[in-house]
Amino acid sequence: MPRGDKDKYTEKQKRKAEHIEESYEHKGVSKDEAESRAWATVNKHSGGGEKKGGSGKQTPASEKKTARSDSARRAAKTREGHPRTSGSSLQTQTKESLMKEARSKNIKGRSSMSKAQLIDALQKHG
Repeated sequence: MPRGDKDKYTEKQKRKAEHIEESYEHKGVSKDEAESRAWATVNKHSGGGEKKGGSGKQTPASEKKTARSDSARRAAKTREGHPRTSGSSLQTQTKESLMKEARSKNIKGRSSMSKAQLIDALQKHG
């Protein structure tokens, strides 16, 4: 029999576990095993009991949204000082990515250029 108090689970979670348990029993699984699997499934889907005081802290959606936008803002700020066509940025790119950038800027003769020539052409093209 599964361990633990089921008081922290919502009625919906309890019904779901009961339904899953009945399904396993119908397939020939023992009562104890069916109950164990049912609660494991409910925990996997919902993260355990959802009533207040349950284990694990649920982060409110508003906090998640704020954290995402803060993260995006910080990421954008780190890119500010490094424009894509700066010498250091171009040096770290692969020849393939330099070729794509040259193609987007319609630089003539790019297909026969070396990586150094592509970097030079992209810096001149701005």
